[in-house]
Amino acid sequence: MNTPEPFPRQKARTRGFQLGRPRGLKVIGDRVLFIRSSSGIDPAGSLWQLDLTTQPPTEVCLVDAATLLTTGDLPAAERARRERMREVTSGITHFTATKSGTALAFAISGIPYVSVLDPAIRTRELAAPGSVTDPRVSPDGQHVAYVVDGSLWIIDAHDLDAQPQLLCESTSDTETWGLADFIAAEELERLRGYWWLPDGSGLIVERSDDSPVEVRWISDPAKPTSEPVAHRYPAAGEPNPIVELWLVALDGTRTQLTWDLVKFPYLATVAVNEVGSVVSVLSRDQRTVSINQVDLKAGAMTERAVRTDPAWIDIHGELPYLDTDGALIEIIVDAESDTNRITRDGVFISPGGLQINAIVDSSAGGVLAVASPDPMEQHLYRITNDGVTTSLTSGASWNNAVADGDTYALASANSISPRVEFTVVHSSGVHSITSHAQTPNVAIRPNFSTVGASKLRTCVFWPTGHVTGSRKLPVIMSPYGGPHAQMVTHIAGGHASDQWLADQGFAVVVVDGRGTPGRGPAWERLIQADLALGILADQVSALAALGDELPDLDRTRVGIVGWSFGGYLAALAVLERPDIFCCAVAGAPVTEWRLYDTAYTERYLGDPNTAPAAYDQSSLLTRAHKLQRPLLLIHGLADDNVLAAHTLQFSSALLAAGRTHSVLPLSGVTHMTPQEIVAENLLRAEVDFFTTHLQ
Repeated sequence: MNTPEPFPRQKARTRGFQLGRPRGLKVIGDRVLFIRSSSGIDPAGSLWQLDLTTQPPTEVCLVDAATLLTTGDLPAAERARRERMREVTSGITHFTATKSGTALAFAISGIPYVSVLDPAIRTRELAAPGSVTDPRVSPDGQHVAYVVDGSLWIIDAHDLDAQPQLLCESTSDTETWGLADFIAAEELERLRGYWWLPDGSGLIVERSDDSPVEVRWISDPAKPTSEPVAHRYPAAGEPNPIVELWLVALDGTRTQLTWDLVKFPYLATVAVNEVGSVVSVLSRDQRTVSINQVDLKAGAMTERAVRTDPAWIDIHGELPYLDTDGALIEIIVDAESDTNRITRDGVFISPGGLQINAIVDSSAGGVLAVASPDPMEQHLYRITNDGVTTSLTSGASWNNAVADGDTYALASANSISPRVEFTVVHSSGVHSITSHAQTPNVAIRPNFSTVGASKLRTCVFWPTGHVTGSRKLPVIMSPYGGPHAQMVTHIAGGHASDQWLADQGFAVVVVDGRGTPGRGPAWERLIQADLALGILADQVSALAALGDELPDLDRTRVGIVGWSFGGYLAALAVLERPDIFCCAVAGAPVTEWRLYDTAYTERYLGDPNTAPAAYDQSSLLTRAHKLQRPLLLIHGLADDNVLAAHTLQFSSALLAAGRTHSVLPLSGVTHMTPQEIVAENLLRAEVDFFTTHLQ
């Protein structure tokens, strides 16, 4: 019998069990296109198709990445795009298709390719003046556009001798055309910077000028001969990049689509379809959004609607957009029902109490949307224009979907199995898409409960084989705790590390407190002007309530671990509540919010130039003198999101206050930790730390 691979090694080699899983699914008529690698340890994604016209439906490899892979370096813009996407794979990581799906564009190692299906597939390399980022095929399949060194190019997709044509030229190292600016990609979830017009006659293109933004230098101290990399990072209270939109014809002629850049500095969303183009721009305080319709003939924008919120406006994918009849489709906060609801021209069509998370597809007469009837679940719904709502999935599960008309593909998870199942619902029946992802070598057993006056969602993991009442166990809290991330959901695979940690002799507790999504806008807005004390109070009260119900939790031995916002929360816990928390591991923590970026930080804390008290209250630097408990800080030195300065300045403040602590610097590591050896041994380092201080 083969001995199972140790979980830390397995998790590292499978990149968190992402490899081998179908991804990037697109439903186009009777076909589903997707990316998948050959196994659970193969990082190189190839392009596949599920043909629903055959019986049974067949999976066919359209482009085998192994035949096209090169050893070339990715361009810096592509590395940055993947960092914003938290992309951990290689090969084909993204592709675009015409509406008919007969032409596809993608890049491998910075080399652009086009594949044409007629019906046999023909794939060929496209000429380019350098390594490309984000190639996109035009809707008519005639051209492919891509970005090289901040300039936007197009090339004929069919002429074998075609050479690229320069559309928009970058004239400095701070100017880019066709790329999403840092804030849009990191905080507004907009990862693209240009959009083909539906007829392929031109494009809407973002121009970004980073010259007002201060430079931060990212270096690798382990390689002192390597030059630091200049990274223009818009920190809270400081200037943002100048972001513009231009209407660009195929001959390079361009017209600026203007709005008040001072009043609305953030380009939030651009939605382009056959009905029309909608652009939404956001104020610096993010409390006002201006929704504009583009007049392509006049080369101008007209304001269609203005929305305001006393706290902040939430951005939902590529919304708003125009429906087939020209109605404006949005997701808007309904304060009366405390629900995110779908509207058509400002009129609610989804029911109150059903939290809409995203619109999947739109067709005549209604939409498909994913929504949460309960914070721990997400289901697919069909919602008609007159409000008739039908659930297409059910049960204790979490579902995501893509669709084209009546055909939709589901990615479904639950709290029983750690595997995500991929199915396609088609007129011919329900069909599976094969996943090569490995199954974690742990038996994940979540124990859910709702506790306390605030009805906090919690999940407890016990060591495998633990018998209730047999012994008291040291506790490790494992939160994220911040906005935009739920941990307590019916997704067993998301808790493989928590279960493995529990199996090392701990009880692991996960709590979703105030500010986390799923429970409604009012719950999320409880963190306004305070990212510290209220969030920490929820972790403490949940632990107390669980301790009263579960006597096997030893509340005299409690540790806490977290990454990113969770790292901030872990460090905060031992500083503020040493009576509760005995030790903490803080990975890539934000320690001083003035060092973090504009859009995220100012959304919750305001402008530090006018609201310094909120920043002082949420800072860890001003609390350094309070440290009494063991603290391990871990940080990637190449992190361009939560800069290593956070940990280094915090460590200096701790040292100045005479507070002993430990720092584990990770050379060459970004905000992600895709390096196998690093990812594997970080888990072991955490266990060693907690074993030392809690056992």
